[in-house]
Amino acid sequence: MRVKMCGMRSLAAARAARDAGADYIGFIFARESRRYITPKDARSICAAVDVVKKVGVFVDTNPAEMNEIAAYCGLDYIQLHGHEPAETARRVERPVIKAYRYGDDFDADTANAYPAEIILVDSYAPGAAGGTGAAFAWEDAAREIARVTKPVLIAGGLTAENARAAIEIFHPFGLDVSGGLEESGEKSIAKIAVFMAAVRAGASESRGHD
Repeated sequence: MRVKMCGMRSLAAARAARDAGADYIGFIFARESRRYITPKDARSICAAVDVVKKVGVFVDTNPAEMNEIAAYCGLDYIQLHGHEPAETARRVERPVIKAYRYGDDFDADTANAYPAEIILVDSYAPGAAGGTGAAFAWEDAAREIARVTKPVLIAGGLTAENARAAIEIFHPFGLDVSGGLEESGEKSIAKIAVFMAAVRAGASESRGHD
């Protein structure tokens, strides 16, 4: 069970995520997000944290700008979190994670056809690109999401308390968490550790049922 911890803004949080066993850490380069980080700050964190894969999150950004930031920061993936056409993904010089919002623009056939390595399914809130902290209707969504043939990351309102349920319902490639790791708007080292423990327990339980 892969884990992506997103919205990193400090070296301490990024190291805690790595040490807890996260597979990916995400940096949000969408200026409208409260978790926005400058490329300069992201670069310094990326240079200091090894092993874990680094993901840059963008919303409807010019491919040339994304490629420039990816090279500057040393990113491993580019996450497209807006309404980017397939042509945008083809012009990106890193493997792509394409995010869809369930209830807005998500359709399994569209996701399967999109030139991305990984598909991420997030909650839909009118006027928000993501990071709302709200879960979508998991039970209703599970059948459609199961039709996606690419690896799927489930996002939206995940916490240590509901991680097991997400694993049980979706059997996903992985989970993507951000707000569920925060205390007063900042990443909590304790919550990072607790979330990973919950994921490991849920993944182990799921394997036992298979």
